[in-house]
Parts: sequence; C-alpha cells; structure tokens
Amino acid sequence: MHLYDAQKIQIYNTLSGQKETFKPIEDGYVGMYVCGPTVYSNVHLGNVRTFMSFDMVFRYLKHLGYKVRYVRNITDAGHLENDADVGEDKITKKARLEQIEPMEVVQRYTVDFHNILNTFNFLPPSIEPTATGHIIEQIELIKMIMDNGFAYEVNGSVYFDVHKFNETNDYGVLSKRKLEDLIHNTRALDGQSDKKNPQDFALWKRAEPQHIMRWPSPWSDGFPGWHLECTAMSTKYLGDNFDIHGGGMDLKFPHHECEIAQSEAAKGQTPVNYWMHANMLHLNGQRMSKSTGNTVNPSELLSGDNAFFSKAYAPSVIRFFNAQSSYRSVLDLTDDGLLASEKGFFRLMDAINLLEDLKPSSESSFQVAEWRQKCYDAMNDDFNSPILIAHLFEAAKHINQVKDGNASLTSEDLELLKKTMNAFTFDVLGLVNISKAETGTDKLSGAVELLIQLRQDARANKDFALSDKIRDELAAKGIQLNDGKDGTTFTTN
Repeated sequence: MHLYDAQKIQIYNTLSGQKETFKPIEDGYVGMYVCGPTVYSNVHLGNVRTFMSFDMVFRYLKHLGYKVRYVRNITDAGHLENDADVGEDKITKKARLEQIEPMEVVQRYTVDFHNILNTFNFLPPSIEPTATGHIIEQIELIKMIMDNGFAYEVNGSVYFDVHKFNETNDYGVLSKRKLEDLIHNTRALDGQSDKKNPQDFALWKRAEPQHIMRWPSPWSDGFPGWHLECTAMSTKYLGDNFDIHGGGMDLKFPHHECEIAQSEAAKGQTPVNYWMHANMLHLNGQRMSKSTGNTVNPSELLSGDNAFFSKAYAPSVIRFFNAQSSYRSVLDLTDDGLLASEKGFFRLMDAINLLEDLKPSSESSFQVAEWRQKCYDAMNDDFNSPILIAHLFEAAKHINQVKDGNASLTSEDLELLKKTMNAFTFDVLGLVNISKAETGTDKLSGAVELLIQLRQDARANKDFALSDKIRDELAAKGIQLNDGKDGTTFTTN
C-alpha cells in the first residue's frame, strides 16, 4: 500500500474556484506542467517564489509515492514585450542592446536560472523543454487549429479566432471573464489591424526583416506566439489531458486562458484537470517594480548586497520564510519577517539535531502517531505548509521537554518522530540542515547585538558620549545603526 492510498489531497482548483479531492487520471501517476522562465534577464525573486511553491508540491507528491512527470519549460523565443502580439521579442531586444547573439542571451540567463534554483535546493524537473526545440510541434498544432476553423492567416501571421471559438466553447472559463466584457473594455491598438477582433491572439507572427530569431513555416518566416509553446510542450509530454498545470497568478489571464482555448480548439477536450496558481511576492508592502526601484534579485538577497535588508540570509531561511505562507497568499518580503524566520528556522534545526541524543523511556507523553497524521492533514489541505510548520514546532517543543527531562518518548515513538521530522522538514519542505556558524553572519550579528545592548545601557544611564562613540565607531567600520520604534537594527555597507 502506498502513502497516497491513505492520504487524500484536496487541491484548490482555479477552474472550479474551490478545493477538490485530487484524483489522478492514472492511478499512482501524476503529470504536472509548470510555466517556466523567459530567459532574457536574471530570474525574478517573485518567479523563484512560484517555482519554490511547485517544488514543494512536487516533493510532497513524490513523498506520497506517486510517480511524477514534472515538466517545466524554458521560454527562449517568441515572447514579445508586455506579452502582446506586437512589439519586440524580449530576447532579441536584449541581444541587440548588448550586440550579441540571441542564443548567448538564452545561455547566460538559463545558466543563472539553474544556479539560483540549485542554490535554493530545488529538485530538477523530469523534463525541461525549450520553445525553440519544439517549433515543429507548434507549427503542427497551428495546422490543427486552422483545420478545425478556429484560426486564420493574414499577411503571413496566424491568429486565433476568439469570437468563433466562443460560439461553441467558453473563452474565460478559467479567469471567469466574459467575452462581452472584454470587447467592451478593449481599446483599439496600433499594429493590430490584421486581426479580425482585438481579442484574437497570435499563434504565429511573420518576422520583420530586422527580427533575428525566425523559423520557416507554411505561412511565413516567423516565430510562434507565446501562448502556443506551453500547449505544444505540455500535451507532447503529458498527453492531451493531464493532471496539474501550475504557474503564477499573473499568468491566469491571458496565458492560461489561451492555453485552454488552443487545446480545446485543436484536440476537442479540456487539457488540464487541476489548475494551480501561486500568488504574488511583495517587497515591504508594495509590488516589486524595476521602475520604482522597489526590487531585489535572489543573488542580492543571498549576499546581503542590497538596500532593503540588514544582512545576508541563507537559502534555507528564505525557503522557510516562503513556506510560512500559503502558496495562494500574497507574501510580503520584509527584513523583520526574514529575521523572525531565521530564528524559527534555527530553533527547528536545533530540535532536530537533539533527536539523535534523546534517550527513550518506557512510555510516551506525546502521541507521535496522531501528531504525524496532523502533519499529513496539513499538506493534504491544499499543501498548507504554514500549518505543517506549526506542527513541526509543536514537536520541537516536545523534543526540548524530553531533553530537559520533563517529557518522555518510547523507542518506537522516538524513531517515528525522527523519521517524520526528517521527511517533512528536508524531503517535503526542501530545507537543508545548517548551523548558525555556516551562515557566516552569526558571529558578526552577535557582536553587533552586544554593542547595541551596551549602547542602550549607556543611553539609559545618560552616558551619551559612550552611546555616540559606539554608534560612530561602528559606522566607521561600515555598520550603520538604525533606531526605530521597535528597537535598533543594523545594516552593513
């Protein structure tokens, strides 16, 4: 008997707008597709949050014993600015600005993407297909859609006919939008005169003479539309109907809506049974934005080389911070939040490290089997990692009580507790057991915290000369003290 036979997962399905009991198409097997990055720049921290959430989903499904085929694509062509049907391909634009080949751009940022995910202890997907590696499949898919009467060609470009599709299907079924409302709210845009209707979207775009990335097709030398690649690659590797499709909330419309329309137009059936969407990552209460400067990339967060955070944070601390919020909730990244998560992370690691030295007793004061099921119940409830972490801290509290002689565990319960703590902490949440010393920042933090306390004592004793000297000497060493209503923190230059 597999674990998945006893543990039934409830998944919030964006398609239905409610939690549903997960039942894979094939018993014991799960097909999961997640929209990957467009590799024209360093991976965005918000994207890392999305991929981290689905890494946890992948890990839990594998933990339950499912055989999972996890497909996460690389978009390396055909992604126009603002995800529109007009404009310039983001990769081509980057290549033109830096005067290099587009595939040099792709290679550079694909390597960066993999390096960042490896740093955060991601499991690799089963398959990582690229858009440029599946041009033939995309052309064949366009032919099927055209043969079924849901697309048309104009001047070498092919567009999906949303209005024709909506006569027999429901364009808006995922995002809960009505075509009539979309028509009412659509402005006339320059460069879209080839379309029958503004709501139609490109399946194939004829390349302008200056466009570097192009491929031959029955309609023109050009490139595929952005929405098309995911439909082509997901159905190739997972079938015309598969279990789970994931991505960021921002992809729900139009990207995922268009994926559904393309599959139904080509294959005559809905492609996905469970649609999952991870929510946005904010920074200090506001949306991340390059234009406003309210942004930080993963490398800057890990190194501490940024203007937002008081120190560098270990990858597992950031993973732990992410897991303390539901994947469907907006997560606000703050220094206070990361500092609190760091303390909690090391408290959990300390408790796990104590397990090896605990001595069993003749009886248990902690019902480990019941606690274990509560951990599964949390993850079975739409991968509720915050509740799981609360249960892990409950166990950590009992571990410390056993160490202090105020609680007891039988040898059988002790082994079950070890196995369960390790499984959920490391296998499911993907954390790595590191010590404070391994972060390289604890000694500095401890010394500065001591000086902050001495400065506070000096101020309390009205010894302002000593207080100012501590502040000034630290500033001379590149350590800036920041006095606030919640106390004093520090940043390093």
